This record gives sequence, structure tokens and C-alpha cells, in this order.
Amino acid sequence: MDRRNSLKLLIGGSASAGVLLTGCESGIKSRPKGDPGDKLENDLGYGRTPEELRRDKELLSQKYFTDREMAVLVVLSDIIIPADESSSSASEAGVPEFIEFMVKDRPMYQTPLRGGLRWMEHESNRRFGKNFVDISGEDQIAIVEDIAYPEEASENMTQGVKFFSTLRDLVVTGYFTSKDGIDYLGFKGNTPNVWDGVPEEVLAKHNVKYDEKTLRECIDQSTRNEVMDWSDYKL
Repeated sequence: MDRRNSLKLLIGGSASAGVLLTGCESGIKSRPKGDPGDKLENDLGYGRTPEELRRDKELLSQKYFTDREMAVLVVLSDIIIPADESSSSASEAGVPEFIEFMVKDRPMYQTPLRGGLRWMEHESNRRFGKNFVDISGEDQIAIVEDIAYPEEASENMTQGVKFFSTLRDLVVTGYFTSKDGIDYLGFKGNTPNVWDGVPEEVLAKHNVKYDEKTLRECIDQSTRNEVMDWSDYKL
């Protein structure tokens, strides 16, 4: 599935997040030292209170999904938002890790997502006799297309539909709040521009020009990173 068709899938499918799936265990195990939590203060410290940093470090030090579950999340994330010639895929943008964080930050997602991942494995084994990550890309898409369009899905796909709708919401949120996703949208945000003064044609029209002092101290962009000393500045 190419990126264009995949993004159409996002629009065409339901974006609802209401889910209630089968119950599963939700034990959280500790991650080894050296995981992303060790870098948190440098990466996310700006704008975070000490309490928020402590909580984020604690959540990042824990593990919820098994390696097998994460492998399925990677495949599904990249089906929803695949790479193209100029943009990264969801997994390359760190979306599976984002989802892992979200299920610990908001435990309401734990049972629906784990139950949905198990449903995917069961459906894959039922149809093709293999786990989801081991079947062909064509067979993976066949399962996804049966649950990606709620209005067209059969009644026996209800659990898969609910799971995929929730997962799709999380993948889209994770991708388009990542650096890669923001770059893909072309969003600049509060980015400072470079001002090099009033255009020459406007100055000429009003028969005015900058004096050398103003050009040097206010217009010359080669000194823009230097701190101005206003102590002897005179108008």
C-alpha cells in the first residue's frame, strides 16, 4: 500500500476511539538501564516541571508490550503511514514507541490494544496458519482492509474494527506530532525569520536610506547572534 492510498484510508475509516475488547493481563516489567528514559532530561526537559520529568522517566523505564506485540505494532503502524520517497514511515518516526508510552500514561488503552493485537494474531493464524508478522504483505493488507472501513465490515469483524480505529487514531497522533510528521506537513510554527531591513525600492520611493550605524547594528545579519551593547548607544 502506497502512502497516498494509506492516507486515504485514514480519512475513509472511522476515527472513533471508543473501544471495549477482551480482557488480558496488563503487567508492566522494568526495562534495562540505558533505555530512552536516561536521555529524557536532555530531550524533553524544556518546559517540563520536575514532577513531570520524574513521571515520564518512570513510565519510560517500564515495558508494557512484549517484543512480539511490538513487532505487530510496527507492521500495522507502517501500513497506516508507510514511507515514501521524501517522508519517513510511522515506525521510523518512533510511533510504536509513542504508543508504548501512551498505554502506560493512559492505562485505558492497555486492554483494548493488547486484546486487538491478539485478535490480529488469531485472525492471521485462522486464515493463513502463521503469525501476523510472518505472512506476506499482501495477506497483511487483506486483514487490514477487512477492519479499516467500519461501515463495510462484517459483523464478525467488530472486535478488529474497534481495535484498528483506536490504533489508527494513535498512529496518526503520534506521527503528526513527531518531528518527521511536522516536517511532512510543512508546519513552521513560531520559527524566527531573518529581517534584513526595509526593501531598497521602498526606501527609494520615500527618499530615505539607512545610516551606516543602523545598518551595522540593526540590519547586518552576520552579527545577529552577537549580544548588543547598548551602553553607549545614542539616538
